[in-house]
Amino acid sequence: MLKRCSDFEDGEVLLFQKPLYWTSFDLVNKVKLAIRHHCGLKKLKVGHAGTLDPLATGLMILCTGKATRRVEEFRDLDKEYIAVVRFGQTTPSFDLESEVDAEYPSGHITEELVREKLRGFLGEQDQEPPLFSAKFVDGKRAYELARKKIKHRLDSVKVVFRELELLEYSGVDATVRIVCSKGTYIRAFARDLGQALGSGGHLRSLVRSAIGDFRFEKALSVEEFKFFLENLKHSENSFV
Repeated sequence: MLKRCSDFEDGEVLLFQKPLYWTSFDLVNKVKLAIRHHCGLKKLKVGHAGTLDPLATGLMILCTGKATRRVEEFRDLDKEYIAVVRFGQTTPSFDLESEVDAEYPSGHITEELVREKLRGFLGEQDQEPPLFSAKFVDGKRAYELARKKIKHRLDSVKVVFRELELLEYSGVDATVRIVCSKGTYIRAFARDLGQALGSGGHLRSLVRSAIGDFRFEKALSVEEFKFFLENLKHSENSFV
């Protein structure tokens, strides 16, 4: 349990709730500034163990000080997500970052058909990453090329879906709990599920609920963390 500001330098593993629209860098920067303000640690290292898109929310692991050496260890852990996929429409980014570009029939899709197709995704899969991704293509981020409408292609990657559970189906949207390996693009999964159903699909919302055994329920908001830092500094000062 963290008891003094110097513990951040010795190395802490922190669980945070990333808000909607924030980038992963936004979260790291705000946490770093908060520690700097309350603890005066000007050169503290802070790193994250796996990004989340701005349109996704949920759990992020941040490491401070000497614990930044453990970032790769946490990145290698399986992830759990709660995803809402809408059928009958596609977008270039496979999520809500871009506008709907095509409509497809979806009246034939039933709850049982969704469950059947989900079973087909279990295990190792070759997944083609979204063109709107952070992967590098000839020295540039893929999303930079996609936004400029420059044609490019990304090589498929091996991913593993360990669990796929249909939590809710409305006739248009499917809410799916997903446990998968690192490097899995849930936006690409939404595209592929729509295609498997003979329709189109895109991601409406995404929450990362777990990283390995670390759960979102244990994570702090930035405001809660700032309150904790205020109490921590007050506690330290009371012993001076």
